Amino acid sequence: MSSGVFSYQSLVHAVSGAVGSVTAMTVFFPLDTARLRLQVDEQRKAKSTPAILAEIVKEEGLLAPYRGWFPVICSLCCSNFVYFYCFHSLKASWLKGHQSAPSTDLIIGIAAGVVNVLVTTPLWVVNTRLKLQGSKFRNADIHPTNYSGILDAFVQIIRDEGVGALWNGTFPSLLLVMNPAIQFMIYEGLKRQLRRGVPRELSSLEVFVIGAVSKAVATTVTYPLQTIQSILRFGQFNKSTERSKLLSSLKTIKCLLVNRVRKYGILGLFKGLEAKLLQTVLTAALMFLLYEKIASCTFRVMGLTNNHYKKR
Repeated sequence: MSSGVFSYQSLVHAVSGAVGSVTAMTVFFPLDTARLRLQVDEQRKAKSTPAILAEIVKEEGLLAPYRGWFPVICSLCCSNFVYFYCFHSLKASWLKGHQSAPSTDLIIGIAAGVVNVLVTTPLWVVNTRLKLQGSKFRNADIHPTNYSGILDAFVQIIRDEGVGALWNGTFPSLLLVMNPAIQFMIYEGLKRQLRRGVPRELSSLEVFVIGAVSKAVATTVTYPLQTIQSILRFGQFNKSTERSKLLSSLKTIKCLLVNRVRKYGILGLFKGLEAKLLQTVLTAALMFLLYEKIASCTFRVMGLTNNHYKKR
């Protein structure tokens, strides 16, 4: 395989990132369930994450926090494979062996994020619906859905709402490419600082800490848009009547943000942030740790260890 867009290195990064993210998400999945309920169910009071999970288990059963696990894992696996592959292949093509910089990491992260959003949004729309199906909501305006699985959800959404509904939330998702872009910029920057020009493998603790820090910053900055994204993917909101898709998306996002602030104040935009930070920071930290270890072992077996560290 040639270096650049099509290379064994990019493939190793993609597989390592996908495996690491799936494992980490499985461990911390209940925290994501609590976060999603707080974002979508406006009538549910913002309590601590353990209290929300206790309520869900009491009302819906012991396995309720893991409802929708399979579609989420499928979406996450595809999404991270695409993102890691695009990020590292674009980076290899751009740098051609030279040292990277924060601005370069940010631009490449945005480009990889755009490709990822356009390719995987339908999967995330379906998994959001499946994850919330059967939930007991406080908001009486939310209508129950009845999907038997991933394929049935695709069929029903296309039949009842049109193909375009599979890309609900695409516009805020495109804005949210800043989340992984900021995350990777901070993560790669901190790695360069820790190495101080010496090509070495970071310790497990170092990787875990910088993975957690980078995700915490990226999540806090972009959280209000993540809330709107979840509402749009769920599909139960008043749609704009604008003919232009772009104007309609902008108007819908503006209305959802304004209504949220009017009802609950500025803090309403950050409802569920505690659960999101707890879940996403721990998940990202574990994901990066597993990703680095899997990639490192694979490159060592392939005899590419030195090149792997020097190019980053």
